Amino acid sequence: MWYGFCAAAEDAVQEAFARAWQHWGRVRGYADPEGWVRTVACRISVSSWRKARSRSLAHRRHGPAGEVPGLSPDYVAIVSALRQIPLAQRQAVVLHHLVGLPVDEIARQCRLPAGTVKARLARGRRALHALLSDGASDSACDGASDGAPDRASDGAPGRGGREDGVATDA
Repeated sequence: MWYGFCAAAEDAVQEAFARAWQHWGRVRGYADPEGWVRTVACRISVSSWRKARSRSLAHRRHGPAGEVPGLSPDYVAIVSALRQIPLAQRQAVVLHHLVGLPVDEIARQCRLPAGTVKARLARGRRALHALLSDGASDSACDGASDGAPDRASDGAPGRGGREDGVATDA
């Protein structure tokens, strides 16, 4: 095309051919269907140029958009930490803490036993705590629980199991 951007010219020609195809019953009766396609492609190009020019003028007239706040450092840290934990743990943590689903609902949706979901939540929390802790007291994250006892700190000395005495691999 005449205005120098090959990709934009290709888009205009493709659109012109698509319009010719849509209206082929009428276009094939013209003396020069190829000329019709060229004319439509040129008109599409001019229209695109006018739209771009109008956007540019509006931008100059009104200035750039207002200040858009960036992502908070906490948000970036949490997303980064979530990306580093295993998918199964990440899924459980996100569904429970960010989406707000109860453990039973997560278990039903993921077709898992509720105990598996609880184990993944506990492991995910522990992994996130390790990734996000900055040397602060460990008690700061102890309150972020769904009410279920954490297997690692269930109060039973020397036992890494559940309250019912069944050992876990956590």
